[in-house]
Amino acid sequence: MIATSGATLEGTPDLARLEARLAEAGLKAGAPIFMRIYKLEMELELWLKRAERFELFATYPICTFSGRLGPKLAEGDRQSPEGLYVVDRQALNPNSRWHRSFNLGFPNAFDRAHGRTGTFLMVHGGCASIGCYAMTDGIVDELWRLVTAALAGGQQRFHVHVYPFRISEAALAARAASPWASFWRRLGEASAAFEEARLPPRVAVCGRQYRVTAETDPRSRGDRPIVVGCP
Repeated sequence: MIATSGATLEGTPDLARLEARLAEAGLKAGAPIFMRIYKLEMELELWLKRAERFELFATYPICTFSGRLGPKLAEGDRQSPEGLYVVDRQALNPNSRWHRSFNLGFPNAFDRAHGRTGTFLMVHGGCASIGCYAMTDGIVDELWRLVTAALAGGQQRFHVHVYPFRISEAALAARAASPWASFWRRLGEASAAFEEARLPPRVAVCGRQYRVTAETDPRSRGDRPIVVGCP
């Protein structure tokens, strides 16, 4: 997909009506947030917390990412990562080369356990990528407003779960021969745990694998860190 950084992609919400859209959804800037990225569908979902659950606020088109389905393995492979990541205030760059950006935190503990390498894997503005997710400037500006409001409102960090596709039994069965099939199935546990509770799940890295547990505390802001060790 080719577009300029200032282009409006098909499927982009009305960015000029952010406050009105929030009000119509019964949501407020400053509430805790959660994101999910889907490579195949080229979409980023933004969820905000209302009362005891997170609600889907917007689905944004991704302008471009690099590589193919499957995780990032090594510096220079031009592959955009997949996995379960957390982002805190230190990961935000308001003066990015690509307008504004936040660092996904690759390699995380899971990636490092598998010897994966890479740096500066971002969600950013513009529409060019060498391992990042490019959202256009307008979309990243809206994300930035809600990210910074959530962090200012008390959320210590937010989860970004990056999937190869919307995971279902049918989608997994269609790709059962992939070398990444077991990895994708494990990521699917995180997706299912969120769908069950509508709260970002608890994530640990245990024995070089993600271990996911559905969150049960309705007070959760969705800002638990990824734990290294077996729960």
